[in-house]
Amino acid sequence: MEADLLIYNIKKIYTPLGNCPQCGSDMEKIEEIENAYIAIKDGKIVAAGKSPAAISAKEKIDAKGMIAIPGFVDPHTHLIHYGSRENEVALKLKGYCYVDILKQGGGILSTVNATRNASDNQLIEKAMKSLDIMLSHGTTTVEVKSGYGLSTEEEIRLLRLMNKLNSISLVDIVPTFLGAHSIPTEFKENSWGYVDKIINEMIPKVKEENLAEFCDVFCEDGAFDYEQSKKILEEAKKYGMKLKIHADELTQSGGGELAGILGAVSADHLEEVSEKGIELMKKAGTVGVLLPGVSYFLDRPYANARKLIEKGLAVALGTDYNPGTSPTENLQLIMSFAYIKMKMSAKEILTAVTLNAACAIDKGNDIGTIEKGKKADILLIDAPNLDYVMYHFGVNHVNTVIKSKEDKAVVIGVM
Repeated sequence: MEADLLIYNIKKIYTPLGNCPQCGSDMEKIEEIENAYIAIKDGKIVAAGKSPAAISAKEKIDAKGMIAIPGFVDPHTHLIHYGSRENEVALKLKGYCYVDILKQGGGILSTVNATRNASDNQLIEKAMKSLDIMLSHGTTTVEVKSGYGLSTEEEIRLLRLMNKLNSISLVDIVPTFLGAHSIPTEFKENSWGYVDKIINEMIPKVKEENLAEFCDVFCEDGAFDYEQSKKILEEAKKYGMKLKIHADELTQSGGGELAGILGAVSADHLEEVSEKGIELMKKAGTVGVLLPGVSYFLDRPYANARKLIEKGLAVALGTDYNPGTSPTENLQLIMSFAYIKMKMSAKEILTAVTLNAACAIDKGNDIGTIEKGKKADILLIDAPNLDYVMYHFGVNHVNTVIKSKEDKAVVIGVM
């Protein structure tokens, strides 16, 4: 067999296996292959195992005793936006609450205004900088939500820009329509009017142009209540869109329960999820995406990862990269938060940012593991073992990224 690329002298490969989300104790099942190699052809893994037999390759990489893991998958981001909100942190430190900040023109609607007023080129340039940061820290696939347009024209614009970004960035982008992110100012006194606009204008237009794989809703007090969320998601489902829910972040909004009832692919946040919500999600096979960066940045309680895992839920981790509540593109930092603050093991965390995260965006057949047939999204990590990656926090452990794009394996790194 002749490969396009052979990576050899790998100290150890760490990878989950399979195409389906790993639940409960199965999240600990990590294949470990010592003195390993990975062979790649046409952007896909064709072999991986112990020191290769007769494998020739057009290009070879000596891993120099580094470890190899699958490329990270970030299943929850708000990548496309303009402006930043560091000024709000200073106000919070002075005792201002979110309502006070809103009255001063801050909060999510300030980002909506900044994003609406930004040009396409400005939004692309800002997003590309973030994608480069993500890739350098090991994120090879990222879910991206709209939600800072909050009008038909602006939401469609953001989704079109996602498709453009996917064509110019090495990072693969999975687009999600989140018109139901917040009630825009023009519908402040008529939230159901905005719900009708989402259902009658936005969703049909998104589907007509095939701009998004998923529809998401922020089901929470002050955003969209249970009935509004249900109506929007049911309509999206009729149009063949897969479902996601911002669920039970601040209160028991019923988002976890709704995710289970409607068969959502993922329910995200879950800091306040109910027992019934957990059971319904488990029964439906819904992945729980936990976002500890938000808990850190807002100084709020973390989701109870141990409880969710022990109840048999499939758990994934994401950055929730956004300017208001989690301004970081670094999934390695999120992994360290999960390690210390959520008591997840290193193996559980690896599963949560690879295979389970891939399943949270319905890509488990293509990415998330190092095994034959999967896309060659691979990280060479300059660390002695897996635990060290979470233990030594705040630095970038990625030495080299191998990224499959358009049936080719692109190598990015220092080596």
